Amino acid sequence: MSETQRFVFFLSVVLAVWTAMHLYVFSRLWTLPRLNSPAAHKTILLAGFFLWSAYFLGRFLAHRGYVSLAGFLEVAGAVWMGILFLALAFLFFADVATGFGWLFASGVPAVRSAALLLAVFFSVFALVQGLRPPVVKDIEVPLAGLPAALEGKVLVQLTDLHLGTLLRDRWLRRILRQVESLRPDMVAVTGDLVDGDVSQVEPLLPLLRELRAPLGVWAVTGNHEIYAGRERSLRLLEAAGYRVLTDSAMEAAPGLVMGGVDDLSARRQFGVVGDPLQKALGSRPNGAVIFLCHSPLLEARAAELGAGLMLCGHTHNGQIWPFGYIVRLFYPRIAGRFTVGNMEMLVSRGAGTWGPPMRLFQRGEIVRVTLRSKAAS
Repeated sequence: MSETQRFVFFLSVVLAVWTAMHLYVFSRLWTLPRLNSPAAHKTILLAGFFLWSAYFLGRFLAHRGYVSLAGFLEVAGAVWMGILFLALAFLFFADVATGFGWLFASGVPAVRSAALLLAVFFSVFALVQGLRPPVVKDIEVPLAGLPAALEGKVLVQLTDLHLGTLLRDRWLRRILRQVESLRPDMVAVTGDLVDGDVSQVEPLLPLLRELRAPLGVWAVTGNHEIYAGRERSLRLLEAAGYRVLTDSAMEAAPGLVMGGVDDLSARRQFGVVGDPLQKALGSRPNGAVIFLCHSPLLEARAAELGAGLMLCGHTHNGQIWPFGYIVRLFYPRIAGRFTVGNMEMLVSRGAGTWGPPMRLFQRGEIVRVTLRSKAAS
C-alpha cells in the first residue's frame, strides 16, 4: 500500500468514525419530546451538518489562507469535538442503563436528557481545566553511569505543546515563563510542538528561540510534525536553536548522551520499515543515556540497547475521560513512571491539548527530572 493509499484509508476511517458519532448523538436528540417536531428536526439537521464539517473545513481553509474564518471554524469544531465525545459517552451509559430503550421505556427521555445535561456540565468543566496552565511534576531519576559532575542536574521535559490555531503566542509565553522558573540545565522537547500547520507556528519562532538551557534544548519529532511536513518541521526546530535527534545520538556533556528517533506511531502508520532504535543507540558515544521518543513504544528495545531513561508523550493520558480507556488499548503505558529492565520510562500527559482545548479530571503537565547517580542512590 502506497503512502497516498494509507493516508486515504486513514482519512476514510476517521470520517467514518466521526460520522457515526454524530449519527448516534443526534439520533438520541431526535427522539426527545421537546425536540420532536418538524421545526426542531430541521434545526438538528442543519446544526449537525455545520458541527460535523466545522473542524475539517477550518483546517482546509487555513491551508488556503482564509485565516480568520478558518480560525473561527477550527475553534468551534474543536470545542464541539469535546462536547460530542462526552455527549456520546453519557448517552451510551444512559442507553446501557435503560437497555437501549427496551427497559424502563417511559423513563428513557428523562434519562437521556439528564445524560445530555451532564455532558454539558462536564464539557464546561473540561474547557476550564484545559485552559489552565500545566502543573509541574517533580521526579528524581537514578541514571546508571551518570558522572559525578552531573549529579543533581535538572532536565525539563516539554511535550505535546500543539502550537497552532488554538494555542498561540500568549499561551506559549506562559509556558516559557514556567520553564524558566524551573532553572533547567537541559530541556527535552519530545514531539508535537507543531499541531497541524507549520506556517501557523513559524511566526512564533522568536518566542521559541527564548527556550534555552546550558546543556541544550533537545528535540524529536512527533506524529504531528510528520503530518504537517517533516522537513519543514525540522527546519523550524533547528531555526529555533534546538538540537534535533533524528534516529541519532549525541553527547550533551562528557558522560551524558542524548538519543532520539522520529515518531514511531507515524512510522507505523505510513509503513516505514527499519530499526530506528538500533540506528540511534547502536553506535552511540559512551555514557549515561537519555532516550527521547514521542510515542511510548518499543520501550523494551530501548532498554536492551542501553537507554537509562526514556522520555515520551503522545497519549495525553486520554485528555478527556473516559477516552483514556481507548488510548490504553494501543499504548498500555499511557502515562506515569515505569521500570523496563534497567531503564526508567516517563510518559508525560503533555502540556498542551490536541483537538478540543479541554481536559477532564487532569491538568496538562511539565515534567522536571532531577538526575541522580544510580550508584549513589
